Amino acid sequence: MPPPLAVTAAPPVRRRLLASVLLAATTIALAGVTMTAQAAVPPPPAGWSTVWSDDFTGAAGTLPSAANWIIDTGHNYPGGPGNWGTGEIQNYTASTANVSHDGGGNLRITPLRDGGGGWTSARIETVRSDFKAPAGGVLAIEGRIQMPNVTGAAASGYWPAFWALGAPYRGNYQNWPGIGEFDVMENVNGINSVWGVLHCGVAPGGPCNESNGLGASRACPGASCQSAFHTYRFEWDASISPQQLRWYVDGQLYHTVTQSQVGASAWSQMTSHAGYFLLLNVAMGGAFPNGVAGSGTPTAATVPGRPMLVDYVAVYRRGGGTTPPPTTPPPGGTRDAYGQLQAESFNAQNGVAVEACAEGGQNIAALRNGDWARYDGVEFGSSGPRDFVARVASGAAGGVSGLVEVRLDSPTAAPIGSFAIGNTGGWQSWRSVPGNVGGGVTGRHTVYLTFTSGQPNDFVNVNWFTFRR
Repeated sequence: MPPPLAVTAAPPVRRRLLASVLLAATTIALAGVTMTAQAAVPPPPAGWSTVWSDDFTGAAGTLPSAANWIIDTGHNYPGGPGNWGTGEIQNYTASTANVSHDGGGNLRITPLRDGGGGWTSARIETVRSDFKAPAGGVLAIEGRIQMPNVTGAAASGYWPAFWALGAPYRGNYQNWPGIGEFDVMENVNGINSVWGVLHCGVAPGGPCNESNGLGASRACPGASCQSAFHTYRFEWDASISPQQLRWYVDGQLYHTVTQSQVGASAWSQMTSHAGYFLLLNVAMGGAFPNGVAGSGTPTAATVPGRPMLVDYVAVYRRGGGTTPPPTTPPPGGTRDAYGQLQAESFNAQNGVAVEACAEGGQNIAALRNGDWARYDGVEFGSSGPRDFVARVASGAAGGVSGLVEVRLDSPTAAPIGSFAIGNTGGWQSWRSVPGNVGGGVTGRHTVYLTFTSGQPNDFVNVNWFTFRR
């Protein structure tokens, strides 16, 4: 939420007040429909493969998996625009009252109002931020969702959304809409309509008509959006020229944007980075619902406690290059400290992006102060290493540099080794840099690569690292 986006985690500019939305602001009284979850994430059709998914099968009252999701809290990212850049008024929390599994195979995101009239809700974003169409292939982002089952005056200000933001937004918060935003599903004020929107380029104006974006909407097929589950899908098709972005509800195509519509510069800016992370949230109030209502929302008539239910979220791919490398240790659960550890094979990360590497395969990228990557089961043996070597590249601006550090078992433990790195001639201009290791490390450990700098800017990419005796 760079400038004003109103829904999930980092998109800034969703202040879009779509004129078409104003024309479609017809509320419909809806009959209740049983809210059931599918048994599992549906298998991909022939020719497709599953990249990532979450079926939300946790026990009732538990938070979503920390391995899959980051829970955003407060009224903004640290250093980011207030009210998530969209004017929404709720406070996002990590309380299970606002976000939790329902025990029936769904995730609930529930807006609540306290005795003083203040609103709380929840917004989550995927840990992974590398969802991207493979070269010559297709990426699909899909979710089966029931919007909050509330309509009319009682729904004023409700703003559920399922969307994706470009990875470079993490930690920057000033680069929207250039990094791209795909709104797979948005809805406001309990209207029986789904909006699909692309944000790109510059704001205001630009090729994506910011802050509105390039959007389209339609009623949900069959039962209303509020009374039943529907499947919302977005496809990024890089197998054709010009490339296409497509939006579907229950398999029915209702919106398409082509590469030629956006233009070469804006398209490159939103597609040449490491990829996207996904977000789910229910905002209250803000530019979009206010614009559709023609007045401020929520109101005294707005009813709290109506959750958005998410049965599953999945990312699929078809065609293109090779499947991304696994992010788990090799068979046996251990890694050889003295073999080459591919940086993108992390088990967990904070702030890390993944991109194609000029030396082949992938590298981790956009690394800045406070980021880290975790590697489980690294075996050092009975005699410890004397140093470590990392294959690094940097296109950082003059005066911007930082430390690449190795820590054991905790991202906040004292470093056992480090080296400083500044500009190497470009983000794909690679060199091998050593750093001494102290402390007589032996046995098996969780290894953290951590990144420390006195500046807030990205300062290094890492392709691989290893330890030497």
